[in-house]
Amino acid sequence: MAPEPVTLDAILKSLDGEERERVKTKLHELIADFERPEHGMEIRAIAGGYKFSSKPEHHDVVRKFVKSLKPLVRLSKPALETLAVIAYRQPVTLPEIDQIRGVDCGGVIHTLLEKKLVVTAGRKNVVGRPILYRTSRDFLVHFGLKDVGDLPSLREFEEMARQALGSDLFAADEQAGRLQPSDPGEQQTDVEAEATEPTASLESDVVPNEDPKT
Repeated sequence: MAPEPVTLDAILKSLDGEERERVKTKLHELIADFERPEHGMEIRAIAGGYKFSSKPEHHDVVRKFVKSLKPLVRLSKPALETLAVIAYRQPVTLPEIDQIRGVDCGGVIHTLLEKKLVVTAGRKNVVGRPILYRTSRDFLVHFGLKDVGDLPSLREFEEMARQALGSDLFAADEQAGRLQPSDPGEQQTDVEAEATEPTASLESDVVPNEDPKT
């Protein structure tokens, strides 16, 4: 899974308690297994480590496939934060997102719409009838989620954020704004809006004839 070649020491560190020679033997068995013709991949020794690679004889097919792929979706920190707000509060309006993040998110919403990670979901039945936004099927695909059931609770999300950012940084952002679950029956657990990463989403389609302008 690593983007760079993985050293034997790194593997040993992950397999706590395993003997070096045993792991080395199993690694060589895997290398030999993937050398068999029925495998399209092989394990190569590269720069002091090991990495999966497509076999040279499949180069043309793999190259053609890679060229057909969509470019990688790259998001800024504000876009990720806005996406997280939508994921937990959907369907949600732009004014509500602005209030949670404390900044104007109109431009960010436009970017998320262009990348098809967010879609419109009708209009809220209040004065001005603002557009509602929710995450899309593409968002589920991008983050490898099956459905909304994969969305962690806010308590779990808070713990993951603490582990990812460090407790000191997480505490420093406490005044930046908090996410609250939109379901009144759900346990209320604070999560920093300014220190979030998107985790899951609801699958939805664009409402016909809705203008996605912000």
